[in-house]
Amino acid sequence: MISTHINRMREKLRADELVLGASVTLCDPTVTEALSQCVDFLWIDLEHNAMTTESMLAHLIAARAGGAPSIVRIPSGDVGWVKRVLDSGAEGIILPRAYSAREAAEFVSACRYPPQGTRGFGPRRPMQYGRLDQQEYLKQANRDVFVAVQVETVELLAELDEVLQLAGLDSLVLGPQDLSGSMGRLGETTHPDVVAAMKTIATKARAAGKFIGSGLGADPQFARVLVDCGVQWLQAGNDFEYMLKGCRRTFDAIRDGREASGSSR
Repeated sequence: MISTHINRMREKLRADELVLGASVTLCDPTVTEALSQCVDFLWIDLEHNAMTTESMLAHLIAARAGGAPSIVRIPSGDVGWVKRVLDSGAEGIILPRAYSAREAAEFVSACRYPPQGTRGFGPRRPMQYGRLDQQEYLKQANRDVFVAVQVETVELLAELDEVLQLAGLDSLVLGPQDLSGSMGRLGETTHPDVVAAMKTIATKARAAGKFIGSGLGADPQFARVLVDCGVQWLQAGNDFEYMLKGCRRTFDAIRDGREASGSSR
């Protein structure tokens, strides 16, 4: 494949290291170029943002150059999204908002080439535009692609044991906001019932030999809740969130310093 940065992430997870990444929502690839030196992975989000596949491709190129694993969350499980994202060179892929084990199984199958799955063949960029031997590429692609399903609905939670039996599934990912909403408690991500559900998901995932991640905002306190549930990898915050937090922190410090000095200028 064109990059295997994702295997460094796997090694950290297997060593029980806490793996931290940021979500990319803006279209400019300099965002990824800048963040790639600060993170263990980048979560390029196509689900909730006005990002084109061309912008995504620019982020994938920037992530590769910066040495950061690139994981793309697609808008839906449509096989067209799976093909476009993986054939553009994404090292990992996340299915959001699944409602059944069957839906998860179809997604996982679409991410792996035969005989492990049903992925269609057309990997221009991952095969370095034809420079790689096809059979070697196929083996490496099936081995290295990081396939994750996000647990955000009570319907999928009810079929969790079946999902965890899927060969070719690397990880589950918590979606605390939507999961809380599916439980009738939107935004109450630290409610005991929601935390208990997240802990159940994490515990079962790890017992089944799957990794467990989560999305969240730039919130260290909630990150600790998730880590205590057993979560191993965290998409903690996104690009514009860190811009705003950094701006506010710097400006507040400047204003505080000005007031402390008694300056009227």
